Amino acid sequence: MPGVLEGIRVLDFGRYIAGPFCGTMLGDLGAEVIRIEKREGSEDRWVTPVAEGGEGAMFLQMGRNKLGMTLDPMKPGGREIVHKLVAVSDVVIANLPYADLKRMGIDYESLSAINPRIILATNSTFGSEGPYAKRVGFDTIGQAMSGAMYLTGDGKVPTRMNAPYVDFGSALFATVGVLAALMERASSGKGQKVETALLRTAINIANGHLIEQAMLDLNRVATLNRGFTAGPSDTFKCKDGWIYAMTIGQPLFVRWCRLMGNEALEEDPRFKDDLARGDNGEALSAIMQKWCDGRTVKEALAELEANRIPAGPIYTPQQALEDPHVQAADFLHGMDYPGAKKPIPVLQEPVKLSRTPLTIRRRAPQLGEHTDEILQELGYDPAAIEKFHDEGVI
Repeated sequence: MPGVLEGIRVLDFGRYIAGPFCGTMLGDLGAEVIRIEKREGSEDRWVTPVAEGGEGAMFLQMGRNKLGMTLDPMKPGGREIVHKLVAVSDVVIANLPYADLKRMGIDYESLSAINPRIILATNSTFGSEGPYAKRVGFDTIGQAMSGAMYLTGDGKVPTRMNAPYVDFGSALFATVGVLAALMERASSGKGQKVETALLRTAINIANGHLIEQAMLDLNRVATLNRGFTAGPSDTFKCKDGWIYAMTIGQPLFVRWCRLMGNEALEEDPRFKDDLARGDNGEALSAIMQKWCDGRTVKEALAELEANRIPAGPIYTPQQALEDPHVQAADFLHGMDYPGAKKPIPVLQEPVKLSRTPLTIRRRAPQLGEHTDEILQELGYDPAAIEKFHDEGVI
């Protein structure tokens, strides 16, 4: 079954996550995505190597449903190829510094002069406006400057989230922007620039905390895993492992009190509402911890589930892979890759569509795997392609 973006061609000049995962999502939706890398391979190809060729875990995730091409757009021959590709494409993705985009000839002004229908999706650390516009950075800079790191950890050492949520959030916002631009282009016939920024994404995710600070001036500090505006909401150690449990809202709190065998807590003024329960969460966590002390993870979760209280086990990465629900619901797709000793578990579908599902149609490409094929489609003959190889263009 064709995807909803069948017929759309995307040129992915992205690096790491914020750009490439936007391309991955568009590819999952059916677009033809060409990943364009430096001749020696982009840096993100080799992060956390898991295959014999050196390809890394992140690249194997981001590279699915993409054709692979190497190209040096700084050389005259490379500029010519970029021009031809842009002329027959719909979207360009580039999370590179704006000065680099201009040098490479893939800034919006250059692209739209070639193809007025082109959509450029850019991502940077701080955006194109403001005093930090020329600074570079990664996901953690967004975490740090949004207040999120300060509110995470033990209150002594600001703590980052290892999973790069700012990068992925930016990629998803970019995907939404590209889809909106494609819809608008259907009526106007014109492309446009779609811009995201890591700090903008991080501020969006932390916006509730910032609004609270602006309006109430509470100056919160980190409370490790305890929730600010709910309780009990914390990590709890059982006899054989850890769980996270959370109550928010009066009905959940009432059920939790009864499970604890202490209905008097319902009338305690310290716990009158979610905000009060968050402010006095340490006392509620102590009650819950005592309850967990005598139970295994399985026993605690069974009782919490029976009382409709949200809770889950705290897994190692290996346990996450082995979880029966993850396996039964086919969350992960085993993708073969040259040099990988076993199938690579890549998320099957980030979002499920009932009639036009997202699909994984091809593995991540090897370095430059489809370069010659793409150039042939652009009309270059074997002699011209060989000349590009000799000149170091591809």
